[in-house]
Amino acid sequence: MRIERLGDGGTAADVLRSLAGATGRLGLPPPAAFVGDWFGSAAVVAPSVAVLPTDPADAFAVAPGARSDAVGGGWIGYLSYPDAAADGGGPRILEAAGGWTDCALRLDADGCWWYESVSGATMQPWVSAALAAPPPRGVCDIDWNEPDFAAHQAGVLDCLAAIGAGECYQACVCTQFTGAVTGSPVNFFADAVARTAPARAAYLAGDWGAVASLSPELFLRRNGTQVTSSPIKGTLPLHATPAQLRASVKDVAENIMIVDLVRNDLGRVANTGTVTVPELLAVHAAPGVWHLVSTVCATVPADLPTAALLSAAFPPASVTGTPKTHARKLLSQWEPHRRGVYCGSVGMASPIAGTELNVAIRTVEFDTDGGAVLGVGGGITADSDPLAEWQECLHKAATIVGHESRARSTAS
Repeated sequence: MRIERLGDGGTAADVLRSLAGATGRLGLPPPAAFVGDWFGSAAVVAPSVAVLPTDPADAFAVAPGARSDAVGGGWIGYLSYPDAAADGGGPRILEAAGGWTDCALRLDADGCWWYESVSGATMQPWVSAALAAPPPRGVCDIDWNEPDFAAHQAGVLDCLAAIGAGECYQACVCTQFTGAVTGSPVNFFADAVARTAPARAAYLAGDWGAVASLSPELFLRRNGTQVTSSPIKGTLPLHATPAQLRASVKDVAENIMIVDLVRNDLGRVANTGTVTVPELLAVHAAPGVWHLVSTVCATVPADLPTAALLSAAFPPASVTGTPKTHARKLLSQWEPHRRGVYCGSVGMASPIAGTELNVAIRTVEFDTDGGAVLGVGGGITADSDPLAEWQECLHKAATIVGHESRARSTAS
C-alpha cells in the first residue's frame, strides 16, 4: 500500500475534467469518480479504469476491508435494476459493468488530495501532468423530452387499486425523461456535482456509454462486518419547511414501511439480533428537495460474500415496494419502459476500505447514439394523490433537466 500527500489539487469536478482530457488524448480508458460522502472522504477518483461487461453475479466481488483512513483502489462498477417492463424492451446499455483500479486519488474532508495505491505503485507521470495543467472546459447540453404524464398517472392509479385490493402496501412507480445529448457526459457530471453537491454522486464510462449518478442515497456500506443502509422515502421541495415532511402521515408511513423492508432484507444475512435502526425519520436536504432518511445497521459474518449480501438486499428496498417480490412483479406491468441503471446501484468495492454502493436515483444513462435517459419516481401509498405524485417526480428531476415549469405543463 502506498499513500502520498498531494495537497491542494482543486475541486473534484476539476480533477475529473483534467483526467478525462488526458485519458482522451492518450487513448486510455476514462476516469471514474465518486463525489460527496464516500468512504469518509469528499471524493475518490480513479485516474483511468476499463469498465467492461460483467456478470451481475460477479459484481463487487471483493473481500471488504475495514480501514477508515484510506481507499487505495478496488473494483468500480454498476448494477442495473434487474426487471424488465411492460414493453418487453431490452437494456439500452450494459446491464452490469465494472473494472479494477490499482490506485485512486482521494480528497479528504479537509480539502487535501492523496494518491493511494493498493499494490504500492507510484503515480504515473501522465497523472501528475494532468493534475498540474489547468482543467479543460467543455459543455454538455441535453435537449430533454417531457415524460409521459398519462402513462405515469395510469401506473399510479393501478398501484392504488392494487393497494386497495390488498396486493401490496406500497410501491415505487416511475417515469422517464429522454433526451438528445450534445457534448461529453463527463462535462454534464462535472457541472452537475459542482452546482448541486449531491451526497452520493458517481461517474463511470466506457465504449458502451456512461452513467452519471447524482444520487443522495446510500444503498449499502460494508466496512468489515458492519453493514449500513440509509433508505430515503418522503419528499418535499426545498421551499417547504422540514416540519411539513415530518408531519406528513403519507411520507412517514412510506418511510417506516421501507425501513421494515430493509430490516427484513439485512436480517436474512445478518447475525441474529444485530439489526438496529439508529436513525429514524430524519429530515435531510438534497438537491432541490427535502427527504426523510432513516438508517438501518447490521453485523454480518466476516466471511459473508458480497454476492450473498446483494442477493438479500438488491434491488434497493426504497425503489421497489412491499411486499418486495410481488411489488416488483406489479411494477414491471405498470411501467412502460425498462428502468435500466436507474434504481440499480453504482459503487466501489475496496479491499482496503470496504464496499459502498449508492441507490442509482437522479441518475442519467448515456448510450453511444447520443441518447440520455433520466428516471424519476416516488412511493405510492393508500394516501397518495396521483397529481401530487407527478409533481414530486418533477421536483426530483428539476435540478437535472432544468425545466420543471415546462414539464409541469403536461399535467395542465
